[in-house]
Amino acid sequence: QVQLVESGGGLVQPGGSLRLSCVASGSIFSRSLMGWYRQVPGTQRELVATITIGRNTKYADSVKGRFTISRNNAENTVPLQMNNLNPEDTAVYYCNAAQRNVAGDKLWDYWGQGTQVTVSS
Repeated sequence: QVQLVESGGGLVQPGGSLRLSCVASGSIFSRSLMGWYRQVPGTQRELVATITIGRNTKYADSVKGRFTISRNNAENTVPLQMNNLNPEDTAVYYCNAAQRNVAGDKLWDYWGQGTQVTVSS
């Protein structure tokens, strides 16, 4: 059984910072592509940032230069440092652990329960 548990969300003023964390249980963490996604009610879930096993990172254009994803394989954690937040960053943020085989077939795809981030003055 794999569990992803997010924490660190909350209310922050525009220009402020938050640090989200995702802790993964189970043995797949070190073999997973880890990512953060976000969703506003009534819209599709969108990619925020991902980090590969080799620590290559990818970011949505809207967060480049403001957000930083990292991973700690010893602690099974994936922090997301979010700086210079603006109201458009308000959403529920979800942690994801996934992997595909060489043919592109999904081997696993797990999600956390989400943590609310609200940016407002």
